[in-house]
Amino acid sequence: MTQTHSDDGYEKADEDEVFEWEDHVMATVAGEVRRRRKELRWSAQDLADRCEEIGYPIPRNVIANMESGRRATLPLVEIMVLAKALRMTPVSLIYPVGYVSEVRSLPYEDPQPAWDALQWFTGQSPDFGTADSMLDHFLAHDDELRAALAAVESEEYERWKAKTASNRIQREAAERALARYADQAAKAKRELRRHRAAIREADGVPPRLPSPLAGLDPHESDTTEEIDL
Repeated sequence: MTQTHSDDGYEKADEDEVFEWEDHVMATVAGEVRRRRKELRWSAQDLADRCEEIGYPIPRNVIANMESGRRATLPLVEIMVLAKALRMTPVSLIYPVGYVSEVRSLPYEDPQPAWDALQWFTGQSPDFGTADSMLDHFLAHDDELRAALAAVESEEYERWKAKTASNRIQREAAERALARYADQAAKAKRELRRHRAAIREADGVPPRLPSPLAGLDPHESDTTEEIDL
């Protein structure tokens, strides 16, 4: 790999290598667009029509040129629109896990498994030397939110089982399970409060809470809403 030094001291790759990497990224996205389009049994015009319905037209010839490698650029906004039209996530076009074994995340880097690259891109891997405390808090918040909701749901179910038990053995078993789930819910709620406080301390805004956890956060006790998880 040929590298030169810029005026600010950073090493930078040879221009040919950068272009090669750009071509690699575009070819990966184009290949996945083509694969998914054929999977849906759509023509290029069908995909163009759906992009127009979304509100950001991408003409049929542009799609055809992209898929054939004749297009020189691929704007991020188009990746977003194409992903929506194809009923995918944008990151799945850039890193097609399961369909492409390896990708190059950056010009300097050797190919790596697509799954590892996707985790780096989405901030879910701690192994790439990156640090984003706000994102870490949001990811942890999501984990604890799901744990709290699952525990609350199980807690309510075991409470119902205890009330409707037909004998002492069933009632005592339900009460033991109820205590266990209540403890899990309490722990998850404590962690949720901790992460929400940390987000606010960093001048961020925590996610809205679903109605089963209304009252958990005094800052938002009147603004909870239904959230599909």
